Parts: sequence; structure tokens; C-alpha cells
Amino acid sequence: MRETELHLGEPPGVVNIGIGVHGLASRTDVFRLPELWQLHLYHYDAELTVDGTAHLIRPGRVSLVPPGTTVRYRYQGRSEHLYAHLRIAPVGAPCRVPVMQDVGPELPMLSSLLLNAIAAAPGTPERTRAEIWTALWRIARLTPATTAGRGPHPAVSTAIAHIEAHLAAPLAIPEIARAAGISHNHLTRLFRTETGTTVVAYIRRRRLERAHHLLRASTLSIPAVAASVGIPDLQAFNKACRRELGASPRVLRGTTS
Repeated sequence: MRETELHLGEPPGVVNIGIGVHGLASRTDVFRLPELWQLHLYHYDAELTVDGTAHLIRPGRVSLVPPGTTVRYRYQGRSEHLYAHLRIAPVGAPCRVPVMQDVGPELPMLSSLLLNAIAAAPGTPERTRAEIWTALWRIARLTPATTAGRGPHPAVSTAIAHIEAHLAAPLAIPEIARAAGISHNHLTRLFRTETGTTVVAYIRRRRLERAHHLLRASTLSIPAVAASVGIPDLQAFNKACRRELGASPRVLRGTTS
């Protein structure tokens, strides 16, 4: 088995989650989970056979195995991974996801999501479900083989997430590239290919879109709106609104549609 069909229309049920340590008592595990999906994020070298198809395990790879599937692990020694056993309802449009794939620059984000889910499991299972659901969406977007069409490159997705989280702060392309795990030049090329625009133009557009929303939908003062989108200089903010949105902040505040 090289691919599986995944539905992400609702959060999964998380039946078990944690940090698995294997390869100590035995160098081989053979088992199946009749009703549960298996999600693993690996930190070691080994081999996984899924219904007769062999997959190499390497640090920074993730596997997603559907219920009822026989798996065979061959370890080289002590082997530690993050795992979750899940109930995933067939809700929403299906997408095809490789059983095993490299996560690339998504590794820090996926590791953080799974560790947060593990930490939340004893007391706040709702957060655990949310973290795992987010992780599954990111895993599904690692591959272009989806029924909804190809998602953005993982590095571009990470860059966009960084931009969206830091619109109120100064943003420089080298900083965004570091967050995405790629070089400045590579990000510039990828971003234009994937989005049809430059990083700088995307930041400018998103800042003004957010400003437009806040001017019309909130009671924040105009200086507060300007600061919240990373343009604290009121003269620069006024010019940007006129250039990008066609009117001054005061006019935009009074505009309804």
C-alpha cells in the first residue's frame, strides 16, 4: 500500500496518543489496529511494511496507516516516535495521501502540534483533537494528490502562516525564509510560483485587507488599527489605504456595503 484515502470533514477521535519507544525487547513488531488509524512521526531509521509494501523510515518522515492494515516494523535498535491512534469518520471530500512521506520544513510545526496534543490529552481532550486535526490537514497538504487540487508547497504554507501570525510586527523576507526552513532566494521563487505574487506584495495586501476589516467592523481607533497591521506611522497608513483601498481610513470607516 503506497497511498490511502483520508477524510478531514470533522476532527478525528483520539483514542490513544503519546511517545512510543520500540526496538528494545524485540527488533520486530507485527500488528494491526482493526478500527483505528495510525499516525506516526519518526525520529529514527527503520523499515515499515504495510500490507506487503515496504517503506523506509527515516527521521522526519510521517506515516498514516488506515484501520485493519497489517504493519511490520523492523527496528535497528532503540526507536522513538510520536504517535496517535485515531477514529476518522468518512466525512467531507476524500483526498489521497501517501502512507509514508517526508515532512521537510513542516517537521518543527508537526512535532509541535503532536507534542501539544500529547500534553493536552489528560485534561483537555478537545484541544488534543484540534491539534491532531490541524496536523492531519498539514500532512494532507504535503502531497499534491488531493481531489481539491494541489495545495501550496509546504514551505510556502509555513511562510504564509508566519506572515499571518506577525502582521503587526516588522516582517523581513530573510526572517520569513528562516521560519520556512529555506533560503531567501528559494522562498522568493517558490512564493511567486505558488501564489502568483511576491512576498512583499502579499504582506502589503494582507495588511490592508485586515485594516479594511477592522476599520469597518470594529471600534478600534484608527491609530490602533494602523499599529495592529504593522503600519504604525499614520501618514504611511493613510497613504497605503488611499493607494490600495481607494480611500482614507476615515472614509473607509464610514463605508458600508
